[in-house]
Amino acid sequence: MRVPTFEPFLAARYEPALLASVTAPPYDVLSDADVDRLEARHDHNIVHVDVPRLRDGDERYSLAGDRWRRWLTDGVLRVDDEPSFTIYRMSFVDAAGRDRTIVGVVGALAVVDEGAGGVLPHERVTPKASTDRLDLTLATSANLSPVWGLSLAGGLTEVLLEPGEPVGSVRVDGVEHTVERVTDPERVAAIAAIVAGDDVLIADGHHRYGVARRYRDLVRGRPGETGDRAGTTMAFLSELVEDQLSVEAIHRVYREIDPASLCAALELCFSVEPAGPGVDRTTLAQMDERGVLCMIERDTVSWLVPRPGAFDGIRSLDGAWLEHALADVDHDVTYQHGVDEVAALVGDDESVTAAVLIRPVSVAEIERTAREGLLMPPKSTFFTPKLLTGLAMRPLDV
Repeated sequence: MRVPTFEPFLAARYEPALLASVTAPPYDVLSDADVDRLEARHDHNIVHVDVPRLRDGDERYSLAGDRWRRWLTDGVLRVDDEPSFTIYRMSFVDAAGRDRTIVGVVGALAVVDEGAGGVLPHERVTPKASTDRLDLTLATSANLSPVWGLSLAGGLTEVLLEPGEPVGSVRVDGVEHTVERVTDPERVAAIAAIVAGDDVLIADGHHRYGVARRYRDLVRGRPGETGDRAGTTMAFLSELVEDQLSVEAIHRVYREIDPASLCAALELCFSVEPAGPGVDRTTLAQMDERGVLCMIERDTVSWLVPRPGAFDGIRSLDGAWLEHALADVDHDVTYQHGVDEVAALVGDDESVTAAVLIRPVSVAEIERTAREGLLMPPKSTFFTPKLLTGLAMRPLDV
């Protein structure tokens, strides 16, 4: 079995006192209004580099790269004196009212070819034509935001319980994000050895990991470049165990199919039953209790109750069930997180035919799928809370 290499690196960090002003959520969850707000919050907020603006035209990536290097030169960002792992803790109250802490470690994870083993995808990836992340990586020579990986090796949580050297903490939207530096050689070696004991499953950041492969290959092709640092990419790794994951669903939104055709296709596999006038915070709990999905149309909400035998031989995943039910009809599907957001989309967007709410995937199913070498449908899982960008970053040219 190929083992996943995981190494400490020279991290670039902001001064701890600045973190509330300069960190940001991941680039792919930010709206234009969010970016405007974060840019206005501080001249050195990470979005000034991590989210190049279209208004800057063809120069937006070179401008981001120049800004990144200027911040390093001027001391806005300070690079650690020695390689380190960064312990990253997220403490919050979950939807059930329980106090939770998810702990993981940020380091440099091996970039392996697809199918090579060691680092595995957990779901099929929807195509992206944009080269945004590759262009930004080339311009900055840096990993700005981590891939989120799940270590299938036991013991990672335990080895991270002891605090490291504090390097910052910030509270955002009810989540306390805390980072600690680990440089002790014995502890560094222990963390690396545990990760190397089993596969790493990519939870969030499949596209970023794919960009890391492309960046590695481009850099290694340059005259005089070995691309050694490009052979790894920044990743946050947590252990694949129940208390270290908070998984929510990403719901399905259907367009380019008329309501009658959509319902006819679904009724071959589901019994469609009235579910009341609307959806609210109790809907997902009712779905879980009843073992059903929920379809939202403009004026109707229905339970989708699986017909006996309809999904024999199909993996017990709501997303896989829907793919099977709609395999023979032309349609367009997009993805939306959040029940309220889905309901608003159906009500406000006339191009939407209907949406289907699905249930979160269990941790046991995530591990079983990985162990069997299978892939879930695209957008099967939404891991929360989201990691902040700016708590630890990785220059590739130091």
